[in-house]
Amino acid sequence: MIERGPWRITFDTNPDDCNLSCIMCERFSKYAPKVSGKPRRMSFQIIRRVISEAVKLGLREIIPSTMGESLLYRNFKNIVDLCHEYHLSLNVTTNGTWPRMSPSQWAEVICPVTSDVKISWNGATAETQEAIMVGSKFDRHLDDLIAFISVRDELYRNGENRCNITLQCTFMERNLSEIPDLIKLASKLGIDRVKGHHIWVHTSEMESDDLRRNKKSRQRWNSTVRECWQVASEYSRNNGVAVKLDNFTLLPLVDQGVLQASWICPFLGKEAWINAEGRFDPCCAPDIERKILGYFGHVKEPRSLEAIWTSKEYLTLTKNYMNNEVCQKCTMRRPK
Repeated sequence: MIERGPWRITFDTNPDDCNLSCIMCERFSKYAPKVSGKPRRMSFQIIRRVISEAVKLGLREIIPSTMGESLLYRNFKNIVDLCHEYHLSLNVTTNGTWPRMSPSQWAEVICPVTSDVKISWNGATAETQEAIMVGSKFDRHLDDLIAFISVRDELYRNGENRCNITLQCTFMERNLSEIPDLIKLASKLGIDRVKGHHIWVHTSEMESDDLRRNKKSRQRWNSTVRECWQVASEYSRNNGVAVKLDNFTLLPLVDQGVLQASWICPFLGKEAWINAEGRFDPCCAPDIERKILGYFGHVKEPRSLEAIWTSKEYLTLTKNYMNNEVCQKCTMRRPK
């Protein structure tokens, strides 16, 4: 059932700004085609205008860019101010480098208004983490994460909001063996959740990392998932609560290359994306895939967000998305 309006909106604030070159990234991977031209950066006026309308439709949470490094967006603090103004929750995805300020300073700014801070983390060892997230420094990132958690906990003890902290992983062949140890690390640090998703294959070089590619790779994934469930139950955090696992789901061993037809989209009719230029997008698929889904409108046009949300084009997609090749192969679909 489609909601009156999106309960959460992701704004692609600065998809072309990043200080790492993660191998799975559609924009900055060494495998990705080189892109020229002026970096895309969203006008803050777009964000303010969309939020002022969307709160009347039930908006409860916003996410700054999940492409690029969101904390590099020059108006990030203005987004925090908007959350305070409209009583919205902020949901942050970051690569864990904490640019422009220290991790402690960032915690002071974002924790009081944030529901969840998702920190990209793709290995339990420096060798794997640094090979996947090219430009990262494992030991430094670990120290920074500990500093961020410390301030988060201190703010909570002083009566502020307690935001969750998530380690967010891309599931792929080259880090599969370390995912159970990543959960152990999360438990040791007091992390609330480990979340992941299977790699989007953008180029031929990424195909061998896709754990869904054949029966044997799916069997290895399923075996690792069961091990992860066991690890989470055995390695509780200091408060005795197990680390939550999100998207650690067994894959079917048939229909290689796609998911079961019964698995559903968690986004359509519930969430919205606005790209850097102001284009409405229905989901978080890579940009080239989003365009295949269709054109639904632009928030710079006279057409309102509500008009786009209730348009024939968007409603048709929400009802018939499994007829679309992008949705059929989507890594984000989940069991009902």
